[in-house]
Amino acid sequence: PDLLPTCNGEITTMSFLQDVVDILLQYVVKSFDRSTKVIDFHYPNELLQEYNWELADQPQTLEEILLNCRTTLKYAIKTGHPRYFNQLSTGLDMVGLAADWLTSAANTNMFTYEIAPVFVLLEYVTLRKMREMVGWPGGCGDGIFSPGGAISNMYAMLIARFKMFPEVKEKGMAAIPRLVAFTSEHSHFSVKKGAAALGIGTDSVILIRCDERGKMIPSDLERRILEAKQKGFVPFLVSATAGTTVYGAFDPLIAIADICKKYKIWMHVDGAWGGGLLMSRKHKWKLNGVERANSVTWNPHKMMGVPLQCSALLVREEGLMQSCNQMHASYLFQQDKHYDLSYDTGDKALQCGRHVDVFKLWLMWRAKGTTGFEAQIDKCLELAEYLYNKIKNREGYEMVFDGKPQHTNVCFWYIPPSLRGMEDSEERTSRLMKVAPVIKARMMEYGTTMVSYQPLGDKANFFRMVISNPAATHQDIDFLIDEIERLGQDL
Repeated sequence: PDLLPTCNGEITTMSFLQDVVDILLQYVVKSFDRSTKVIDFHYPNELLQEYNWELADQPQTLEEILLNCRTTLKYAIKTGHPRYFNQLSTGLDMVGLAADWLTSAANTNMFTYEIAPVFVLLEYVTLRKMREMVGWPGGCGDGIFSPGGAISNMYAMLIARFKMFPEVKEKGMAAIPRLVAFTSEHSHFSVKKGAAALGIGTDSVILIRCDERGKMIPSDLERRILEAKQKGFVPFLVSATAGTTVYGAFDPLIAIADICKKYKIWMHVDGAWGGGLLMSRKHKWKLNGVERANSVTWNPHKMMGVPLQCSALLVREEGLMQSCNQMHASYLFQQDKHYDLSYDTGDKALQCGRHVDVFKLWLMWRAKGTTGFEAQIDKCLELAEYLYNKIKNREGYEMVFDGKPQHTNVCFWYIPPSLRGMEDSEERTSRLMKVAPVIKARMMEYGTTMVSYQPLGDKANFFRMVISNPAATHQDIDFLIDEIERLGQDL
């Protein structure tokens, strides 16, 4: 009650916000201090019992509110910590953080130039630059920042369907033939999720076989397209993946583009994880053919280290998003405004309210330049290669697939001493299945580091190490290996 807009609340407000900033700054410094834990782990019921989190009728004091802030950060996972390797989005960028604070203070909505003039222009400039990097002439086309890669992929599916059958917008799925989409068996689950949400159905998403490195096999794609057509289904979208979630594999985009062209199918590239490589002269060849896509998902909040969330959908054909999604709401998008209406971007989005995600990316790009992002990305890929070289012939390690990784994903089994002499059998597999989860649980309880694991197909649980935090060093990779061995020796 003592804070602004209360009369004479300025002094209390300033000192309250100063205290909050102090809490944040301490947290930031701690995030990069290797002697601190990545996580202070408690089981859910412990955390629920240890503090009173319930909402009350009566207000709390500002002292108690500041305590709530401290407690929340005490148990937060330090995703900026150099030894946090758990997700594709890691790191804590100072300029990105500053931009996020600014965005929250400005507290506006992305739907019209009227209420977000600078942000709308920055989105226009940034998306055009990203399309240029994809390789579309002059950065032509369209795009939007959406709440994450899953929604960007869903937009692609929505627009591809509209392009082929515009009547679906008014008449719905009953008015059009049975559609089918194609994606690799290693692709992100959001492709199926989007099909479910759009009423296409998960059975209409056909999974294409991958080679042993996790790349889609073009001949299998063509075979499945022909099969679907023979059954009378209409193939409308192929979603190729540039940087798969687990293996970090890049589908052969040129071969896929040829097939899409031959059968007149919309080509989408899900580059949520691998799109950042377009910033690197050394690594962007892995996305050769991306310029032939009709749409591309690219998440700067992953490889580029922009704070969550920041995901772009880029579309080659201009005007398509608008005609697909617009509803002409007259209370927002009045046609008799006094400025150029093309800057009112809200009607091409699925959302009405849309968060300003562009500012942190734009400000970081200004601060680093393209070369700064390039250096950061090259460093992460170099660290992944260092890890691969370190463990590929080390006792107690087995690689999940042969050859050096294409992205920063390094997939491996740790084989405890008790399993090293055993020949391949069901018993060995079922014992190996338990190794990674136990090591991960111990890691979290000690709070020293975090790395992800999963099974895949017939493969028992293996570690998937990913690096997207430019704060990580060779020593942190060494630490991770030592830690896995320390925690797994007795298994």
